[in-house]
Amino acid sequence: MTHTPHPTALSPQPDPATRLLPSRTDYDVIVLPSGVVRPGHDTVSGEQAHALAEQAQRIEMIHHLDIPTQATRYFDHLATDMAHRTGFLYGMVNLFLEEQTFIGLHNPPADSGYLTVDRTMNRDHGWCPEVVDRKKALPLHNVHAYHRFSSNYVVDAVGIQSYFGAPLIHDGIAVGTVCVIDPDPRPLDDALRLRDIVLNIRDTAMQAITTRDTRQ
Repeated sequence: MTHTPHPTALSPQPDPATRLLPSRTDYDVIVLPSGVVRPGHDTVSGEQAHALAEQAQRIEMIHHLDIPTQATRYFDHLATDMAHRTGFLYGMVNLFLEEQTFIGLHNPPADSGYLTVDRTMNRDHGWCPEVVDRKKALPLHNVHAYHRFSSNYVVDAVGIQSYFGAPLIHDGIAVGTVCVIDPDPRPLDDALRLRDIVLNIRDTAMQAITTRDTRQ
């Protein structure tokens, strides 16, 4: 498959090696009714309070499972395996911390002419937030085939046209995702095969997480 290099670059992101897992108190939340104002704070809507509570649950579960919050060779290997098996340029194992944090990452070769993605991204960008919210796999063989998913920061910044992602879930809480992205769309009749590869890698990642067998 021939790819057309995309020249646009993302702005530099902080090195995740300098990031530590937020303490539980950073995400302690009192869920307030819609429209209630806390002294010294802006109004918190019911929807915002719910989102904050869910994020607090994710952080608590990441603590509980003792998931590494920095890059590891094991998760980098999983991301690379997933990218190679699907034929995608990029692969990620992604935790939803203060930012989306790629504890596993596969990039195209540095001399390929394609953008090198950093280890962190805004928690609202891309399609992984949708996967975490719905707690189901999201196979997008062509993001422009779906109006809801065609306008996205990642489309504009990296030129991505296909995405396959699946949630990392334990006890009903989605702590992150595994995903692959690519600047070329994929045939619709290949979507199930690609989805199943991503789901298989997701299951491998969760097995390693729950057994603490991440082989750092």
